[in-house]
Amino acid sequence: MDIKFIRTNPDLAKEILIRRHEKISLDEILAIDEKRRQLIQVRDQTRMEHRQLTEEIAKIMKSRQVSNEYNQANIDSIIIECKTLGQKVKDIETELAQIELDLENKTKYLPNVAHESVPDEDTVVASWGAKPDFSFKPMAHWDVGEALQILDFKAASKLAGSRFVLYKGLGAQLERALINFCLDTHVKKNGYTEINPPVLNLEDCFYNTGALPNLADEMYKCTQDPFYLIPTAEVPLVNLHRNEGFNEDDLPKYYTAYTPCFRREAGSYGKDVRGMIRIHQFDKVELVKITVQENSYDEQEKMRKDIEELMQMLNLPYQVKLLSASEMAFQSAKTYDIEVWAAGCEAWLEVSSISNCESFQARRANIRVRRKTGELEYVHILNGSGLAFPRIYVAILENYQQKDGTVIIPEVLRPYMNGQVKIG
Repeated sequence: MDIKFIRTNPDLAKEILIRRHEKISLDEILAIDEKRRQLIQVRDQTRMEHRQLTEEIAKIMKSRQVSNEYNQANIDSIIIECKTLGQKVKDIETELAQIELDLENKTKYLPNVAHESVPDEDTVVASWGAKPDFSFKPMAHWDVGEALQILDFKAASKLAGSRFVLYKGLGAQLERALINFCLDTHVKKNGYTEINPPVLNLEDCFYNTGALPNLADEMYKCTQDPFYLIPTAEVPLVNLHRNEGFNEDDLPKYYTAYTPCFRREAGSYGKDVRGMIRIHQFDKVELVKITVQENSYDEQEKMRKDIEELMQMLNLPYQVKLLSASEMAFQSAKTYDIEVWAAGCEAWLEVSSISNCESFQARRANIRVRRKTGELEYVHILNGSGLAFPRIYVAILENYQQKDGTVIIPEVLRPYMNGQVKIG
């Protein structure tokens, strides 16, 4: 939340923190902010007085004459006063720098605002498709994949330890087919520009998107270089334009990228850690939009439609959940989750989060737009998974499995697999 928003709407800001289950003292933040503003006034007044005395001394020295008004004692007194004011300015700026650092350290843990349409409880707002009906008990993906020899968890463990997966043969082709299908659809049909970014990014990039500092324990940090491995391509895509500005006619910008993603998944336990539901490295196609403020919620609905169409083309049953204020990501103002049904696990699995971050990331990354009126304002930034693997992979293996142990390949993926109809 922007400090100006908190200052102007303290009660609303406190209500947002309560809804988001955040225990942060806004009174303390406002007190620090008030002290900062008072110091700025004192500094500016002192700086002005110092400048006036400096100009006065320069005039006297230039004239090389000591008038009746300015005897030598008076000049010495003015010089001493000028030095005192100069030191006072330095002292105030030192104190101000410390206060601003304290304020920054506290406000960087403040979440975004919550849009007025965000509920207090997660709410399913749409669904599509029917759960598959089997004449047999469907197997979980780890059994299906290993029986078909397209997934090898033991080999992955040998290479990297637990909670990794190794794709083999047609299994590797299926993963690649999913990636190319999603990218092609977003680029050719939905008008996104494809980006292939580095997966190692600088720390500032993570702060700008909201991943740092609150998710530091979830990420992999390099010990000898100033990099983190990205948990999502949202990080590089948002930072493409950090410290840049747009003209209004330049927007909106649509970006998509495929990258491997890396997450520690600290604290995950139980049935979610078996197989490939929660793993440390996974593939994802990400979407990011940059737009003017008044269009951002329309753009969020368009992004949701783009991603839902992918699910329908894959013929996978799903539901759309509007997340509550307490369940949204730190940086989001409104989030939809799309969850796919996985028959073997008998669970709804999140495969996409579609978030409008409003100006949160733009303020951190300093991305603004000059309107046709000449006014400068921060852009709104949105992101969505389009789609996230391997849970889509899980749903295909579990929903498309057959009684004879084979798995039918979704029709839209067959052109990416040389016309292959099934695995088995």
